[in-house]
Amino acid sequence: MPLSTAYAQSPGHSKRHYNAQARPYYRGPVRFTAGGGAAFYNGDLGGLSQNFIGPAGSIGVLYMWHPGLQVGAEFSAFQIGAKDRLASRNEFNNLAFRGRNASLIAQVRLGLLRDNGEFADSHGSPAVLKPYLRLGVGGLLYSPESYEGTTRPDNGTTFLSPERNDYPAVAFVAPVGLGLTVRASRRVNVTTEATYFFTSTDQLDDVSTIHSGNAQHNDGYGLLELKLEYALRP
Repeated sequence: MPLSTAYAQSPGHSKRHYNAQARPYYRGPVRFTAGGGAAFYNGDLGGLSQNFIGPAGSIGVLYMWHPGLQVGAEFSAFQIGAKDRLASRNEFNNLAFRGRNASLIAQVRLGLLRDNGEFADSHGSPAVLKPYLRLGVGGLLYSPESYEGTTRPDNGTTFLSPERNDYPAVAFVAPVGLGLTVRASRRVNVTTEATYFFTSTDQLDDVSTIHSGNAQHNDGYGLLELKLEYALRP
């Protein structure tokens, strides 16, 4: 039997696994995550300086499948918005937008530093600081509203006719990010995470073919969050 798939029964764990160097480890535990932060837009209307930065929140679950590798899923809800990068030009007619969105992704976290505390034969504790790379794939439900103006919309804002009549619409997303986890206790981690989401749509801002956007380049967005992680067992 290959070492990577061998296992033995052990108290408190269902299976004992081994890596390619024959070091034993246990899978798990399950960790629940909850976070909040800010959302940023990148698309036809402008970059960071034109953003109406919006709130973001997420809940998720993680599971250590192998030392240095966690798998899981996450649901996020967030708001983005922006104004035209040059309000004096006529290309976009001084357009701005507000978008309310939700995403569901499958994700992996790849540890960037080895953590001997994740192995069953280690007598030490897991590392206090753990940087990681985040990758994933999923779906996005997006619902933008465009309008003429240079400030955030209010109760008196008149929104333009949408470019499509099926909002909220669905797009694919592919997140790529970096994070740093701080071990606060045996069960609790605190994580700072920055992720950019590539999308399959140019209409996160409702600015594409009809409203003189650039349909050749898809929109994207970023999330910057602070998260708490809680393990079901130490």
